[in-house]
Amino acid sequence: MFRRIGTTVVRHPVWTIVAWLIAAVAIVATAPSLPSNSDESSFLPKSYESIKAADLQQRAFPSAFTPSAIALYQRSDGGKLTAEDKQDVARITTELGKKHIDQVQKVVPGQPSKDGRYDLTLVQMDSKNAGQPKQADAAKVLRDDAKELAKGTNLDVKLGGSAAQALDQQDSSKRGEALIGIGTFVIILVTLLIIFRAPILALLPLITIGLVSAIANGLIAYATKLFDLQANSSISSILIVVLFGVGTDYFLFLMFRYRERLRAGDEPKLAMVNAVGRVGEAIASAAGAVIIAFLALSLSTLGFLKQMGPALAIAVTVTLIAGLTLIPAVVSLIGPKVFWPSKSWQREPENARFAALGRGVQRRPALTAVLSGLVLVALSLGTLGYKATFDLASGSMPKTKESMVVQDEMQKAYSAGAAAPTDVYLSSTDGKPLDKSAFTAYAQKLGAVDGVASARMSQVNKDGTTADFTVTLKYEASTDKAIDAVGRVRDVAHSDAPDGTEALVGGMSSIYKDIDTAVNHDYRTVFPVAALLIMLILGLLLRSVVAPWYLIASVGLGFGATLGATVWIFQEGQGHSGLMFMLPVIMYLFVVAIGTDYNILMIARLREEAREGRDPREAAGMALKYAGPTVAAAGFILAATFATMMLAGNALLTEMGFAVSFGIAVAAFVMAMFFTPSLTALIGHAAWWPGHGDRAQGSSAEAGPGSVDAGTHSGGGRDAAVQDPAGRRN
Repeated sequence: MFRRIGTTVVRHPVWTIVAWLIAAVAIVATAPSLPSNSDESSFLPKSYESIKAADLQQRAFPSAFTPSAIALYQRSDGGKLTAEDKQDVARITTELGKKHIDQVQKVVPGQPSKDGRYDLTLVQMDSKNAGQPKQADAAKVLRDDAKELAKGTNLDVKLGGSAAQALDQQDSSKRGEALIGIGTFVIILVTLLIIFRAPILALLPLITIGLVSAIANGLIAYATKLFDLQANSSISSILIVVLFGVGTDYFLFLMFRYRERLRAGDEPKLAMVNAVGRVGEAIASAAGAVIIAFLALSLSTLGFLKQMGPALAIAVTVTLIAGLTLIPAVVSLIGPKVFWPSKSWQREPENARFAALGRGVQRRPALTAVLSGLVLVALSLGTLGYKATFDLASGSMPKTKESMVVQDEMQKAYSAGAAAPTDVYLSSTDGKPLDKSAFTAYAQKLGAVDGVASARMSQVNKDGTTADFTVTLKYEASTDKAIDAVGRVRDVAHSDAPDGTEALVGGMSSIYKDIDTAVNHDYRTVFPVAALLIMLILGLLLRSVVAPWYLIASVGLGFGATLGATVWIFQEGQGHSGLMFMLPVIMYLFVVAIGTDYNILMIARLREEAREGRDPREAAGMALKYAGPTVAAAGFILAATFATMMLAGNALLTEMGFAVSFGIAVAAFVMAMFFTPSLTALIGHAAWWPGHGDRAQGSSAEAGPGSVDAGTHSGGGRDAAVQDPAGRRN
């Protein structure tokens, strides 16, 4: 099949390129804009208690005041607010209300702090559009107007709250995307120049993947609208590195094989046909593992991950198709001039360092397996200290952003939980009015819960069937202590609800509690499903039942090592309270799926060497010698590309960038280089049971330069047994 694809593309390269350009123009011109949502509650399904509580609040208290933005005032000199200052605060609050800013429904005074240094203006926005870009736009107008109204006074005013966080997150994301894009471009360009010493070849993947990126983003926007998925600004940054990182990997696999076929004596167009025929299955298998792993995120209960999974799967699918059609078409038009001005493509490299590593694995496979395994196990011990943090907003932008400064200052000036109180909604189950005489005792029981600062009955709906009890926690809403405390509040709220009533607990801490539950569900569901599907791909590719088990186990060990290292770096080293809650899920899928790519390349090369009649140990050594350079080059570029996410300047992308780049480095330079080949050498022929895929095949010895050996899949610089017209092996 892959040879037929290569033949068609090489015969019609111009039409192939034109088809891609037409598709790009059509998709980009008609695709809807990709929405962005930073409202954490929208990530959860309606079956969770916090969402049920939010829905009840909308029905029972439709006019209830929930601030979307908070203006925080303090004197420029840091002193206590004077009577004149308080008059200025009241004037600014009134003037903001008179402006009738889009989305703004109410502007009311807040409570001054106990120390007299701070005061507030609370702004309510349309709850139907919570987390949407239009509210971020409203926050920008509010922020500018408040600062303008404060000119000439002694007041320093800052805007915080969820709408302001959405605005700052949006701005931070744009800056992060620019830095990630530039960093990715430079890393790929410089690395390819060093590897090939050919400017055309170094620029080619950047140009073609740029086209692929436009098409993928358009298709993602279509899918997001069609299936009503949630979007988040962080996805755009992740897409950049996935498209350019994975796309460059597939480009390298193809170009190494194309260069090899030219060295074998194929004329240029035939060399590209053979390259696609030989490496196509490897690229398709590697992409299939990644796509399946990403699609497994569709089983997640979190809207953020539900959207990310299909989005990344679409991106990798488009990249796969481009790797098998667009890139071969462009390169076949250019021909060997793509390597200009370098002459090194004309001669076989020595690969001395990888040959030495291969000999080491060949001589001492047990020692290699034990040492590399111990490194992975030692790093994995760090997972014992893993803690999760659930504040997606602060994790998605630097602490210096204005909304984050407001959040930190409010925690110091007011009760830590005052900015995001918990609400307990007590409702009648029979539709009759509630017995108000039970309210005081119920509030006292809620207030006595460990971790609660205060609890009071704040309002009853018009029908008297639902009461709202405001519970203020002692801790900031997203902390572990607050999440534990709201769990205890739920227990008391449910168990001590008066007869004929039921209680629902809402608020941000309740949402985070449900997110924690949802993530734990994902660990039990997404992880095993992704692993089983990847094992299925490995089994089909290798025609083996044994090999997929230890391959996926080795990659799983790599995941543990990566999470452990991330815990030590960020929690222990930098003092983070925890890692972003979705990081293990994302890291597992990236490290397991993409890390499997390198295992696929290495073990396919090892099988090929075994088919040449070599014993398992020698085959492992030769596989490392010839597939090692490709794995090293691809692993370095992909790891460095993901590392550019650390330039974004926020905790989420910094942690994600380090974790995924470290995991890919471990997958390429520990697992694929040492652990996998040494284990395969030790297991021997049994690794290929029941297919016996490592047995010598006499038919391959007669393969001519135009043939495609179905057993070769790797993308190394000299990664196939090929014959020149005279019958000599190259």
